[in-house]
Amino acid sequence: MKTGIILLGLILFIIIPETVQDGFQQQREQMVKRQLEARGIKDQATLDAMRKVERHKLVPEDMKKNAYRDGPLPIGGGQTISQPFMVAFMTEAIMPKPDMKVLEIGTGSGYQAAVLAEIVDEVYTIEIVEELARRVQGDLKDMGYNNIHFKVGDGYHGWEEHAPFDAIIVTAAPEEIPPRLVEQLKEGGRMVIPVGARGTVQNLQLIEKRANGKIRTRELMPVRFVPFTRD
Repeated sequence: MKTGIILLGLILFIIIPETVQDGFQQQREQMVKRQLEARGIKDQATLDAMRKVERHKLVPEDMKKNAYRDGPLPIGGGQTISQPFMVAFMTEAIMPKPDMKVLEIGTGSGYQAAVLAEIVDEVYTIEIVEELARRVQGDLKDMGYNNIHFKVGDGYHGWEEHAPFDAIIVTAAPEEIPPRLVEQLKEGGRMVIPVGARGTVQNLQLIEKRANGKIRTRELMPVRFVPFTRD
């Protein structure tokens, strides 16, 4: 009788996590269909990455049930994990390809970095909040991402030793476009960045560096991001 009870307990231990995991997978599928495809996200690589990345592993325990809802979530320290649509929109905007090297400014929860890592060869990500950066680095390593490189510091200056980058994504809003980031963008590259004063609605901008070095800037949409923090 005791043996039977132990075996039953083992069976439950195995089945319950799989059921929960299946539920999260279903939530990701619904997220992609209702939040992304329905709003015009078409890039297949981006959609596939959003289906795969386990967002619930990058939010606080009490937020896991809300991980795939349509909105940002607090992750501590005054920081947030971005709305899934915004992550997909910014990813699609840089036209990601497997052979690319991408710089991210503002690691935050690590969600954007994970989505990029599913598509491109190498992701370089900078976070100014050291405690957050160390925690997220551990989370992403545990999730199996070996093509993400981390740095703690002021992202305003970029990561010069690994430049130029095929694309740059900035996940916090400076009041003006950091010139060093434009310099570190490869010719033909793209940068997507929210720009605006603290406490105001910002403009999400797409910066394209042409083959002749000339810069083209387009405004994509009004957004609200956390302010760009400096040392």
